[in-house]
Amino acid sequence: MSNKFAPLILGERLERYGLSSASAEEVAAFAKQKQAEINARLLQEGVYLMDPASTYIGPSVKIGKGTIIEANTYIYGNSQIGEHNHIGPSSYLENVQIGSGNQIRFSHLEDTKIGNENEIGPYFRSRGNSVIGDHARVGNFVEFKHVDFASTSKAAHLSYLGDATIEEGVNIGAGTITANYDGKKKHPTHIGKGAFIGSNSVLIAPIEIGDDALVAAGSTLTQDVPEKGLGIARSRQTNKEHYKK
Repeated sequence: MSNKFAPLILGERLERYGLSSASAEEVAAFAKQKQAEINARLLQEGVYLMDPASTYIGPSVKIGKGTIIEANTYIYGNSQIGEHNHIGPSSYLENVQIGSGNQIRFSHLEDTKIGNENEIGPYFRSRGNSVIGDHARVGNFVEFKHVDFASTSKAAHLSYLGDATIEEGVNIGAGTITANYDGKKKHPTHIGKGAFIGSNSVLIAPIEIGDDALVAAGSTLTQDVPEKGLGIARSRQTNKEHYKK
């Protein structure tokens, strides 16, 4: 069986456990045994597993005391998680570094670093070595790819941010997109401290939004917005009276 399609046991390839030639039944039995061993150890260390039977945690994962792991949660790779977090239900974490006091619900996180006291999810997807600071809010169908998201910033609804640096205290409105790919290359977006990005905005990279700047809702921007400036780019509204008749 090729490595590409080799089954996993708690996030590790069969080869790690010398099971390359094992039957499907043997693999399943061994996986359950390892799951029980790992979960028993974590419970003894003060990690709260609310449903151990549906919780799968890899052998290299470190989790701090007082953290709660809800049902149907998978944590793999070299993940390190601090104390007193609340993770899940139905979350997937792989190669993440997470501080303390975070709430992470219904989310899929890979190669991501998260600080302390953040509210993450539901339905947040993060990848590409993204970083989230402290006291941030991210979730409700938001995706990050290679994003540096500073403390106290918010991206609460229906947004895609890729190859972006978001400074402190920024508000990302619902439906915001950083258009980072031109068909050949990826381009960066930089949003300064305290900026406000209105709902349904498209920022066509490369672009820079200055500190305390405002992007009007519904704008598609191709040029930088200066510090404390207003960026607006949308068609003029036209009403047709009696059109329904």
